[in-house]
Amino acid sequence: MKSAYELAMSRFEKSSPAVLLTLDQKQQIAEVDSAINAKIAEKKIFLEDQIAKAPYQERDALERQLVSEIARLEEKRERDKDKIRTAAAA
Repeated sequence: MKSAYELAMSRFEKSSPAVLLTLDQKQQIAEVDSAINAKIAEKKIFLEDQIAKAPYQERDALERQLVSEIARLEEKRERDKDKIRTAAAA
């Protein structure tokens, strides 16, 4: 007898089958992750330095900018990875 989890996973698999990626596609995804991680680290270093030097009144705006930049880069990461995955499904 299957557990509720196993039943849910089998239903999910039917509605959205898993995409098997080639080694090249896995490497492309790893490259995307690496590039975005580097950009995020660069933004953090730059903006955290700016936050530390900024007057108290400007820190909130810089912190919001940092959060916004990270979110933008994370969205770009997912878009790029989806393009690679979509190419695998085609």
